Amino acid sequence: MSRFSRGFTARLAVLGGALGVAALLLASAAPSSASVAASLGVAAGTLTATIPSSVSLSSVTLNGSDQSSSGTLAIDVKDATGSGSGWKLQATSTTFKDTGTHTLSTGATTIGSSSVTDACDSGATCSTATTNVTYPYTLPAASTAPTATTFFNATANSGMGNQTVTPTFSVALPATTFAPAGGSYTSTWTITYVSGP
Repeated sequence: MSRFSRGFTARLAVLGGALGVAALLLASAAPSSASVAASLGVAAGTLTATIPSSVSLSSVTLNGSDQSSSGTLAIDVKDATGSGSGWKLQATSTTFKDTGTHTLSTGATTIGSSSVTDACDSGATCSTATTNVTYPYTLPAASTAPTATTFFNATANSGMGNQTVTPTFSVALPATTFAPAGGSYTSTWTITYVSGP
């Protein structure tokens, strides 16, 4: 009986020692944490646009029917303001006129429905513009350019980053159009970009 009792006690001692080591290991491996404050400075950039100095319109040969000429104007808009306030593209023009006395209608130049594309620049991440301009849009024209109007815009929280807006302009040439003195009609367009939708 006493031998059995001693053997049992010895085994408990060994087991107790193993449990003690395990408890010590667990205590030393317990995770601890600390709060780390991270701060990242971000400065607002600017709104800029690159506007081509000319637009090439397709040539037309008069044939006694109503016709039109068209051309695109790729405008590279960079909204780095980080404001999400949006932006707008506006335009005005002088009436198309030849070197003599012939002119085209003041409402001759338009942008039709689905005639504007907007895509992020290559290698850039952007939020393409959501526009609320109603089409068709008529480019204002007079002998002296009238007040500019908005032909495309980015509503609030859209149009951020680098993107290219490409409207297709169409110029109406009715069957009664005179052949222009000097071979062409010319007009001066003024394109502006403004912050805000």
